Formats: sequence, structure tokens, C-alpha cells
Amino acid sequence: MAWKTLDDLDIAGKTVLTRVDINVPVENGRVTDATRIERIVPTVMDILARGGRPVLLAHFGRPKGKPDPEMSLRITLPALETALGRPVTFVERPARAALDALPSDAVVLVENTRFTPMEEANDPQMAQFLASLGDVYCNDAFSAAHRAHASTEGIAHLLPSCAGRLMEAELKALEAALGTPTRPVVAVVGGAKVSTKLELLTNLVRKVDYLVIGGGMANTFLAAKGIDVGKSLAEHEMADTARDILARAEEAACEIVLPTDVVVAREFRAGAPSETVAADACPADAIILDAGRATVARIAQVFETAKTLIWNGPLGAFEIEPFDTATNAAAKQAAELTLKGALVSVAGGGDTVAALNKAGAAESFTYVSTAGGAFLEWMEGKTLPGVAALDRG
Repeated sequence: MAWKTLDDLDIAGKTVLTRVDINVPVENGRVTDATRIERIVPTVMDILARGGRPVLLAHFGRPKGKPDPEMSLRITLPALETALGRPVTFVERPARAALDALPSDAVVLVENTRFTPMEEANDPQMAQFLASLGDVYCNDAFSAAHRAHASTEGIAHLLPSCAGRLMEAELKALEAALGTPTRPVVAVVGGAKVSTKLELLTNLVRKVDYLVIGGGMANTFLAAKGIDVGKSLAEHEMADTARDILARAEEAACEIVLPTDVVVAREFRAGAPSETVAADACPADAIILDAGRATVARIAQVFETAKTLIWNGPLGAFEIEPFDTATNAAAKQAAELTLKGALVSVAGGGDTVAALNKAGAAESFTYVSTAGGAFLEWMEGKTLPGVAALDRG
């Protein structure tokens, strides 16, 4: 890879503008999940250890280009200071002279970059202003790398630039999974709709050896094959598209794994009576809510032969028992194979992270991405502006 890391730049005595993602959930004025904050700690501490002064740039919420007190980054300060174990200086209107007057080991957090429309417009003036605040630019926000904003893309062309530790780990994991993977490669793609993951599926059938399709989108594929899916969630208008993906997979020698048996119920609620039937025997008044045991066994066989796994989306309605069974079983097996050193496993996407955490498998995966849109766009084969801007050849 052509991008530089912190190891490639001399940052001693320099101000390091560090783009981070600390867009965390908040309730009643408190951060309720500090995961994203905790994941930037290695980068901030490494900058300090190398004699640099980290000045953190970040967005919070969607203030629509104007100041909004409810979306001030000030609310993240307590959680940020706890994670770093040191005080953080909050700056609403940064100026180079004021930053230079701070102690050399100060950690600075600048107010929400989206408090001006110039940020999302990637306005050159804003990029130049931000660049004037520091000597080096470090992007540690892979989750915002699919956006060409002033703080994620514009500034990288104006200063010596590198990837932070979190960005570096993310890019290495994704390169190992899709760039130059060890084969066979299996991808698990679940979720409600084919329409939202069309580009992803089209790209993956050209790159993986097995494509396991689960969740509501599996129903669309079953319906496209002429199978009655009863009252199940399915995009019947996407039948031609699903058949096209099946044909492309066959051309590319990619085996698509669809459910051969399914768990059905008459209503979607916890404890609803359910039964397992063949995929082509769904009752007309029933809803498919999970994959059955035979399908899970087939997925297990695929995992056993695989060397690399990419996972995005659950296999069923994992939020409610017992319709989390297939997702839990597959996740636990992937975790076990990873721990044995037999599998490189990379997962990402909001529902995916929640499902793997629920299964108790996330910590055993090789890498679990906290990036949503950026992770998906990378899997779709798209160039991410925030990553491309770091490419120095």
C-alpha cells in the first residue's frame, strides 16, 4: 500500500492535525458507548510519545452546516479524558498562535467541523485554514473516509499526511480480506434488502469463492428462483436483478449459498411459535425469520474449507430469540476457526457488529470494523476519497 503511517513521518515538536471519528451515541448529556473514542487512543498516545501535539478534528451529528449547541463536541470531553487518562483542551475557534502557546504535550479537541457548510462542501478555503493550524495531517477516521470533506480529503493535499493507527489497522485488515486474500474466500452478506447491497453483491461474486446470503435478502433470491416465500420480507421487484447476480456468480465460479431450510413463524415477536421447513415449503401465511439447521451445517462446511471470511449482515432476525440461532452458530464457528489460526475473519457494519457481540464472537474475529458506510463502499470496490488522498506514491 502506498499510504504512509506515523512511522514514516518525523513529528517531534510538530502539531499533528488528527482527524478522528468520535461521533458517539449520547443520552441525557452523557456518552453511552465510548467504543469509537477508545479506538483512537493508540494514535493519540503514539503521537504524544513521538513528541507531537495532537489536535483532534472531528464531526458530531448532522448540524447542517451551522452551529448547534446540542451537537457540540464538548459533550465528548469527559469520555475522551477518561479514555486518554489526561486532560483535553477544548477549542471552539482555533488559531495557530493559541495552539502554539499550549504545552507541547497538550491534547486539543477542536469544535465540530460540520458547524460550517464549508466542511461538507470540501471548500478549499476551509482546507487551507485547517492546514494552517498544524504541521502534519494524520487521518485516523476510516469511518469518514468515504466522504470528500475538507477535514478528511482537502487538507491531506496541503500537509505531509499519514494514516493513524486505527486507519492503518482497518486498511491492512481490508487489504488482507479483499485485496490479496488467502483463498478460498467466503463472504457472508445478510440484511433486509438486495437493493441496498446491489453493488456489494455484484462486486463480491467476482472476488470470492463462496457467497453466503442470509436475512431478508435471501428471501428475494429464493423468490427469484420461483420459490414461494409466503408473507416473508422480500423485494419481488428485484427478481431480475437477483437472477442476474446468480448468473454472474456462475460465470465467475462463485458458489452462492442460499437457505435450503428455514425457520418460519406467523408473527415476528419474541417467543412466537415457530417451525423449521424446507426452503421451498414455506406456508402461505408464514414469515421466514431465520435459516434452518441444514443451512447452518452447509455454512459450517464452507467455513471449514475457507481461509478468509468477510462478514456483513446477519443471517436472520437476530434481534429476537430464537431467530438469532443461525447467526449465533455461524459467528461462533467463525470465531473458533479464527482462534485456531485457520481463518482470517473481517466483519463490519452496524447490524453485523451488534450480531457478533450478541453471539459473543466479535472479540475473536481478526478484525471488526466500526465503520459503516466506508466499510461497505470498500467492499463494493469503490475508491474512498479520504484514503486516496493519503496516497503519496
